[in-house]
Amino acid sequence: MAMREDLLRVLPEIDLIEGAMLREGVAKTWEDGLSRGGWMPQDIERMPFTLAKKVNINFAQHVRSVTKICLAACETFDEIYQGKLALDHDILLAGALLHDVGKLLEMEESDGVFHKSAEGRLVRHPFSGVALADANGIPPEVQHIIGTHSKEGDPFKRTPEAVVVHLADFMNFDTIEG
Repeated sequence: MAMREDLLRVLPEIDLIEGAMLREGVAKTWEDGLSRGGWMPQDIERMPFTLAKKVNINFAQHVRSVTKICLAACETFDEIYQGKLALDHDILLAGALLHDVGKLLEMEESDGVFHKSAEGRLVRHPFSGVALADANGIPPEVQHIIGTHSKEGDPFKRTPEAVVVHLADFMNFDTIEG
């Protein structure tokens, strides 16, 4: 239970998912990724959110920022469009929370330095993230978001929720100087 409590302290937005089964699946997916990667929840407060450039933003901050931006977009769409362009709140939040979960398998740390793991050099995080999500009962609508949030998803038509997560992710990545 200590891992769950630590996880919810680090990623409190998990509790914003209204559906109990999906909320539990998101938490289980994170716990599975942490366990398989040899991490503890507090480690995601130390690890960088990307290895593509040097950043001073940690993984937890990135996931939380993407999730909060997605939540704000959902609330704005509801307020302004009044159902004409509705986003699925829970699917959107689950996708935002899990979009980078595969990085738990893509990264490793040695001597205080984070770098690509052997697995990460072969399988990028959108793919390992989908595998983790599927193993933990996450529905295809969320798996689609995970799999299409990065450049790998560019050739495919994204659902509205996937578009919002994709853009929120790149708002964070592209605006942070390396």
